[in-house]
Amino acid sequence: MKLKSVIYSLTVEDVQEVANQELGRDLTDNEIKKIKDIIAEKITWYDAILDTINEKIVNS
Repeated sequence: MKLKSVIYSLTVEDVQEVANQELGRDLTDNEIKKIKDIIAEKITWYDAILDTINEKIVNS
């Protein structure tokens, strides 16, 4: 059985960096919980993978 491995992930620290740059403060734990699942829904992972395959594999 092939083990799954992570290619890219976002951390709470990544979210806090954006919050600090844009809001000037950390988000609370409750605020993180509110946005956590929504962030994943907004990432167009299929398109990002396809574009990168086309750019680096197909068109190189």
